[in-house]
Amino acid sequence: MGASLLTAFALMLIIEGILPFVAPAAWRETFLRLASMADGQIRFVGLTSMLGGLLLLFVLN
Repeated sequence: MGASLLTAFALMLIIEGILPFVAPAAWRETFLRLASMADGQIRFVGLTSMLGGLLLLFVLN
């Protein structure tokens, strides 16, 4: 279980690093837009992301 968790964390870091590496200006603009959102909007984005991840895990297993 520990190795799988570390592997998942490593893959998350790789995927999260792709956009700032490939398009730093677009990443900065997106981050600034996100920072100006209301708390409720940010929570909705987080909830949608979590539900999408859960759905993907369900489909893959």
